[in-house]
Amino acid sequence: MHERADVSLAELTTLRLGGPAKRLVEVDDVDALVELVRAGDASAEPLLVLGGGSNVVVADEGFPGTVVRLCTRGVRVESADTCGGAVVRIAAGEEWDGFVRRAVAEGWVGVEALSGIPGLVGAAPIQNIGAYGQEIAHTLAQVRVWDRVDAAVRTLALADCGFGYRTSRFKRAPERYVVLEVMLQLRLGDQSAPVEYAELARTLGVQLGERAPLADVREAVLGLRRGKGMVLDESDHDTWSAGSFFTNPVLSEEAATRLPALAPRWPAGDGLVKTSAAWLIEHAGFGKGYGTGPARLSSKHTLALTNTGTAAASDLLALAREVRDGVRARFGVDLVNEPVLVGCTL
Repeated sequence: MHERADVSLAELTTLRLGGPAKRLVEVDDVDALVELVRAGDASAEPLLVLGGGSNVVVADEGFPGTVVRLCTRGVRVESADTCGGAVVRIAAGEEWDGFVRRAVAEGWVGVEALSGIPGLVGAAPIQNIGAYGQEIAHTLAQVRVWDRVDAAVRTLALADCGFGYRTSRFKRAPERYVVLEVMLQLRLGDQSAPVEYAELARTLGVQLGERAPLADVREAVLGLRRGKGMVLDESDHDTWSAGSFFTNPVLSEEAATRLPALAPRWPAGDGLVKTSAAWLIEHAGFGKGYGTGPARLSSKHTLALTNTGTAAASDLLALAREVRDGVRARFGVDLVNEPVLVGCTL
């Protein structure tokens, strides 16, 4: 465990934004993590658990309490056979894409389309991370958490996680759960899960529903993400972002009928319709690279709000409000931010 005072949170987020933390504690042991959170809650001290910093916007004023940074490590293979597949336990502090890289090398099927997503394993179930037709809910078996309300370590099965589109039980109660460990169940093989995303299928030269070699899927996804500025690159300010800033709106069928005829639509279950936030943003007048200040839309993808190098959190939030309000005025649709906002609001 390593402790520092007055640490700039901009150093710990992919947006490079955020003021100082009063106290930063880096923890690489689960028991020490639980005890630190327990003690903080007992003293009523403000507490923020931070992973990779890839899905968070921290206010310029910083955080007035203790920031706990997850540094736990470990990947444990519980079993691996053709009947049950690979059952793998991963510490919350492991890098997500590092795990995906290993999964592809080991022939563990089911997370290859989630390549290139920044951040740590512990964030995966909170956000129900997803991309190119896969999401963590497809392979998750259990999540081990510290329940801050019950003051107990709990193990939650898939059915208890309340997964939805980019949400979960954990995201809906952000002050309650600290993810300690994730258990995945992955099929064994050298071919991917069926490719369910049209852009990825075209890139691979396969039909929807067909499989492709695991390594090919990973490389194709990384290539697509790089083209959209969604793979972290220190020298490319288009990647100084939190990824997609807004989720794709899920609308009632009635609301969807009020969209322009060319607006994308996908069935979202229960009579709901999903549309494209990127399409709405662009057709509301906010094209790639939009903005004149230090915070701008990515020149590669309208869904990413970026820091061109000197932006403050207030600059980014002002741009986000302008885009959100513009889409609402043009289409009557409310965009919802995907990153977690710490000490600030839209």
